[in-house]
Amino acid sequence: MPSVSIVIPTYNSERTLAQCLESIARQDYPREKIEIIIADGGSKDKTLEIAKNFGVNKILHNPLRTGEAGKAVGVEVAKNEIILFQDSDNVLDGQDWLRRMVEPFEDTSIVGAEPLYYTYRKEDSLITRYCALLGMNDPLCLYLGNYDRYSYVTGKWTELLVKITDYGSYLLLELNEKNIPTIGANGFLVRREALRRVDYKPYLFDVDVVYQLIRIGQNRFAKVKIGIVHMFASNARTFMRKTYRRIRDYLFYEKRGMRNYPWRHLSRLRILKFTLYTLLLVPIVRDSIKGYKKVPDKAWLFHPLACWLTLFTYSIKFIIVLVLR
Repeated sequence: MPSVSIVIPTYNSERTLAQCLESIARQDYPREKIEIIIADGGSKDKTLEIAKNFGVNKILHNPLRTGEAGKAVGVEVAKNEIILFQDSDNVLDGQDWLRRMVEPFEDTSIVGAEPLYYTYRKEDSLITRYCALLGMNDPLCLYLGNYDRYSYVTGKWTELLVKITDYGSYLLLELNEKNIPTIGANGFLVRREALRRVDYKPYLFDVDVVYQLIRIGQNRFAKVKIGIVHMFASNARTFMRKTYRRIRDYLFYEKRGMRNYPWRHLSRLRILKFTLYTLLLVPIVRDSIKGYKKVPDKAWLFHPLACWLTLFTYSIKFIIVLVLR
């Protein structure tokens, strides 16, 4: 088994961090082959106290405070063969999670791996259950066809043209620059030496790192047939705040030339499709019903609202950008 450095960025993460660290402690993996690195952005709650109680190996200061900066800080001190990026709101699904996730690395040509699913748990909040069933946190990605976890609406994990070979316990992906699913976060594992060949400082943007790896010829990744819990949002207000932060941060860093993944090359027709579907309402209600038939859960009722909140938030942000120009 390879040694693994688990990098967890935190900032006022007391609500979820204990569950995150407990899931690591339960792993049937040699403890001496795991190091846990917390990169904290200046938490004022009990985050650091929780981390110390769990005996994490390293607690680092993240002066830039964001999760992307925290990942970069963690990578700088990571010493093990494989780096696992686990957010503080991620829970590893099962005691054998880590062992199953490192299995594809027996193939030395594979540079990274991530889970195929978001784990659906009935005890989670309605919005977290919705995101797990949808297979993403941003409903726009559903209509762009560019996502990276299994969706019960489409019965697929991506709609991009990706070369896939099924190896039983995982799917082997051979990616190219034009078709890159949004992989790289929420349980993403990558070889440390490969990661250090690309530009990840001062902010490690997950899909940008994958894009850079592919450009230097490291294009083989695995989607392991296992899930990870992502406790995304407990209410609509949090969902909207995270949606706004997503588009705000992207536009901010892109303007400064710090983003690599070509998001602006995405199909404008598909963006128009999302807009029309949301305004017409009937198509997105139909998708809710389609998902409900596969997994009956009232969480599907959130889909129309999620689409409306996303369209409204993105539109407002773009209008602000245009006005400021």
